[in-house]
Amino acid sequence: MHGTVVSATWVTPAMVRVVLGGDGLSGFEMPDCTDAYVNLAIAPEGAPYGPVFEPKQVRDEHDAQWWPARRRYTVRAWDGERLTIDFVVHGDLGAAGRWAASAAPGDVLVLEGPGAGYKPDPTADWHLMVGDESALPAIAASLEAVPAARPVVVRLVCDDAEHELPLTTPGDLDLQWLHRAGDDDPATLLLRSLEALDAPAGRAHAFVHGEAEEVRGLRKHLLVDRGLGRADMSCSPYWRRTMTDEAWRAVKSDFVAAMEADVPAV
Repeated sequence: MHGTVVSATWVTPAMVRVVLGGDGLSGFEMPDCTDAYVNLAIAPEGAPYGPVFEPKQVRDEHDAQWWPARRRYTVRAWDGERLTIDFVVHGDLGAAGRWAASAAPGDVLVLEGPGAGYKPDPTADWHLMVGDESALPAIAASLEAVPAARPVVVRLVCDDAEHELPLTTPGDLDLQWLHRAGDDDPATLLLRSLEALDAPAGRAHAFVHGEAEEVRGLRKHLLVDRGLGRADMSCSPYWRRTMTDEAWRAVKSDFVAAMEADVPAV
């Protein structure tokens, strides 16, 4: 499956919104979830094959230097014809960010999926959504699915006010943007915000995704200090500070196992 770039727009100084369309998306169907994701395949520069390719076939027929980089990205929106994906860009770091930063109408992006696993539980008394820029697309999509007037607490960390995006929801929104700029310990901003939270009453349904060490601390706080049930939380470390995507994927399973051991199942 593949999409053709319709537009690529910088929506913050570090985020590019790419809209894909075309016949290559025929058969794309969204699951009934708000954190739907696609697996992208990004060919290296100078690859000896065309812009539309089968990743498995490339791996079978070409040396490893020509294998496409694989990256997982959240679907920001799908309207039945066009697919929107928001890319966080960190300069020249990361294959997907580099591709998005230079994307232009007519460019092709190969993808597989979608997969998914979370949607705001309509029976929950209130919702909690916590993360950084990497979780922002899923949080933005999830907010749109919160029941009308239902309390929803959102805590998002970003560099500064220029990196904020408008967010809308039918729910009763309590939103705080936390800025790394000027903070003495930015890696603990999200945890400190939750420790200070006067939470709404009743059962919460939580979505906690982002940088690995931050997510680990947030998870432990919610399960141990707040008494949140495991089944009431979607929690995933998307990336890890100081690591490339490849290095992180190589150790992610061990990290997740250690994170699980922080709070043994009862």
